[in-house]
Amino acid sequence: MSGQTLYDKIWQSHLVSGDDEAALIYIDRHIIHEVTSAQAFEGIELAGRSIWRSDSILATPDHQVPTTEREKGKAGFVDKLALLQVTTLDDNCDKNNIVQFKLNDQRQGIVHVVGPEQGASLPGMTIVCGDSHSSTHGAFAALAQGIGTSEVEHVLASQCLQQQKCKNLRVLVNGCLPLGITAKDLILYIIGKLGTAGGTGYAIEYAGEAIENLSMEGRLTVCNMTIEAGARSGLIAYDQVTENYLHGRPYAPKGAMWDSAIQYWRTLVSDADAVFDKELIIDAKDILPQVTWGTKPDQVVAVTSQVPEISSAKDAVQQADWQKALSYMSLNSGTAISSLSLDQVFIGSCTNGRIEDIREVAKVVKGKKVASTIKRAMVVPGSGLVKQQAEAEGLDKIIMAAGLEWRFAGCSMCNAMNPDSLASGERCASTSNRNFEGRQGQGGRTHLVSPAMAAAAAIAGHFVDIRQVELAQLEGIH
Repeated sequence: MSGQTLYDKIWQSHLVSGDDEAALIYIDRHIIHEVTSAQAFEGIELAGRSIWRSDSILATPDHQVPTTEREKGKAGFVDKLALLQVTTLDDNCDKNNIVQFKLNDQRQGIVHVVGPEQGASLPGMTIVCGDSHSSTHGAFAALAQGIGTSEVEHVLASQCLQQQKCKNLRVLVNGCLPLGITAKDLILYIIGKLGTAGGTGYAIEYAGEAIENLSMEGRLTVCNMTIEAGARSGLIAYDQVTENYLHGRPYAPKGAMWDSAIQYWRTLVSDADAVFDKELIIDAKDILPQVTWGTKPDQVVAVTSQVPEISSAKDAVQQADWQKALSYMSLNSGTAISSLSLDQVFIGSCTNGRIEDIREVAKVVKGKKVASTIKRAMVVPGSGLVKQQAEAEGLDKIIMAAGLEWRFAGCSMCNAMNPDSLASGERCASTSNRNFEGRQGQGGRTHLVSPAMAAAAAIAGHFVDIRQVELAQLEGIH
């Protein structure tokens, strides 16, 4: 009998009943926010049920919260429906004795930033959240996945989730990432290779030297966008990087429990003889700075390239898809990516709103000014604690001196479910995870990039090759 993959190990240890086709698995950690939880709580109440395990739940508002004038508290909301949702989350958490980092709590932030930084997302756990980018937490060798509102209710009531077992896909990234190439470039490149449906039915394990060399923040970025390749979950094996990040976090085990946990966590790697159903092998040296040109994350090319020719699409279906994307994005085939001028720049989200991302931005914009053609450039920290740390390091002053706005924590323009959005026709360099039609505002045109690429674009007013910027900085140092 062959060995087990990391996914298989976690799945098997949480299997309550059933088989691979229809199983019931136990859920260790449930993270909730204001948008997908209200109906679930209402359903629980109407059915006369109670919450099965309140201490497994962590809550924080993020999607709809304003990222300016936070000192006003709830008086700062201009959207009454958003205010109602946040107030409803408060009420439901208070009523059910659920820990919540409320609007005025320094720990408030985006669910997929808050969970990891609190140590609430731990190796070997099954983790769910009513948000599609819950795959983020798989960076900790956990089985993390997004669920719908009806499933949120099911987990609240039973602490279990019904689903079909995934197949195993390994993405092996050999070698080291070159200068200027980040985790965001890596995952966009992978999605470009797999396609937005290439991971459908799979759990993806990321492995190889380039993955092992990533910081925890970088690993979170990679796993975050797993869903954009169609996969349900993304995982990275436990190692010293994981251990170092988690040590001392508020929710992480302490003392003898920490020692005991580590003994188990060290088993959370795929066995050497584990068999994967599918494998994608990538050479890290082939990856260039990435920019999406279309309306799906797999419509992506290098910054040094051009908008692709329709004739290069693999079939008639893709040709039609590309034509639709070009029309929406108001682009022509053959246009150089570096020639695309921008209206706005958004840096933040659960993909790139961590302290490492903000440090990168400050490094790029230090001593420079945002181009006069940019209407608005904003940096939105992923949590209040990230904001606090950035300010302690003086990063906010560098960012604001360059002409970028420094905001409070929240999802912000990533989903435009709050006052931060694009106007119709505006083009934006965004560090978020989706470039769908209308994602950042009706008629808005989104190009996904890394934080460093977005920062450089804000200064230039158009896309530039970040490698040239970084080389110039290195030459300046020497």
